[in-house]
Amino acid sequence: MKTLSILSTKLSAWGLHLIGRGGSMPGSIGCKVDANILTKLKFNGPVILVTGTNGKTSTANMITDLFEKAGYHVISNRKGDNLKAGIVTTLLTNSKLNGEIKANAVVLECDELNVRHILPFIPVTDFVVNNFFRDQLDRAREMEQLIDSIEKVLPEYKGRLILNGNDPNVVRLNLVAKNASFSYFGMDENKYSVKTTKEASEGKFCPKCGARLEYDFYQYSHIGKFHCSKCDFESPALNTCLKDIDLDKETFVCDQTTFKSPYEGMYSMYNCAVVLNMAKNYGISLDCVKSVFSHAPQPAGRNEMFKSEDQTCILNLVKNPTGANEVMKVIEKDPSDKTIVIVLNDREQDGTDVSWIYDTFFEKIMSNSTKEIICTGLRANDMALRIYYGYGGYEGPLSVVDTLDVAVKAALASKRTTYAIATYTALLPTRNAIKKEMGL
Repeated sequence: MKTLSILSTKLSAWGLHLIGRGGSMPGSIGCKVDANILTKLKFNGPVILVTGTNGKTSTANMITDLFEKAGYHVISNRKGDNLKAGIVTTLLTNSKLNGEIKANAVVLECDELNVRHILPFIPVTDFVVNNFFRDQLDRAREMEQLIDSIEKVLPEYKGRLILNGNDPNVVRLNLVAKNASFSYFGMDENKYSVKTTKEASEGKFCPKCGARLEYDFYQYSHIGKFHCSKCDFESPALNTCLKDIDLDKETFVCDQTTFKSPYEGMYSMYNCAVVLNMAKNYGISLDCVKSVFSHAPQPAGRNEMFKSEDQTCILNLVKNPTGANEVMKVIEKDPSDKTIVIVLNDREQDGTDVSWIYDTFFEKIMSNSTKEIICTGLRANDMALRIYYGYGGYEGPLSVVDTLDVAVKAALASKRTTYAIATYTALLPTRNAIKKEMGL
């Protein structure tokens, strides 16, 4: 059954490739042929699994680049097929018929809810957890339920857990992973840290005793330095700690060396901390790390910039309050006159519950430099209502446009810098509309 499963996956993937398509269907076929196929594969070298609410794709891709620059032959699901079928597709299409993976390092991005379908069945050496935030309530349910699904498969895990030491919801995994070793990454207090926060925050109570957590400082949301008011649960000592953060230059210092982040925002620097942690664990040089950061590709829709002779447009994906708040901070930093177009959909992949827009500080973009806000998408009216009732009020032009192409055209016609903010299913159509209108 093993050989038949691998062969059917390879053939279906080849067939899809011939007609210019990809996707995870081959892995679904492989699993139907042999439901236990993952346990029958043979791995040589590190097997790294990356999960978390925000930053999975960027982090996994930079880890892949790190190992490639260090001389490893790496396979990875770079395109983000991070559900079980997509991961199986990646592994089986890169294996021999006897089940041996044709690489000496494997890096896999994994959706949080699919960790339970992957971690117990392949020999993961390093399990990276970036963060946990409330995200897509209709699919992922409450965050406690999501974390519980991961905690249930950790007692037998014997590899290394690489955890965000500034996130209490991540650190709590060390309470159940009794057979694992731990390595923590995070960030020191800096000029952007705050003593209090009004952002959506899930890290309020101790997972060990239930008492309230107290924070020395916050970086954003519930990320920061914390301790329980009653028991010994607290931020762990960090194996990799970023210091001297400069969000204008996008630089930080680690182990007395200055690095430049490839992406904007403090939240993206945590992804860099994972790469530095991994390099330290595997003895990979800092020159390799710097090369990864300097050549990291800009993921589509992650502060992606489009330029023509007379126009600039920046596109960002938003999907939950914490990620959206970080996008708001990036836009807020730009003092120039700007037009903003927001595309809000509520399809299954976006999350059908759009109440998260009321936990996002859109007020950060309701400044005098924002000259116009255009709302479009399936829930454009909901978005416009959120802006209309924003704290302090928005006094500039606010409109609802039914058609995405028309909305993008109207925004770009202003000739101001345009910021486009789109949910998951709206991202590619928005990107295409921008390129079409700008002649790119």
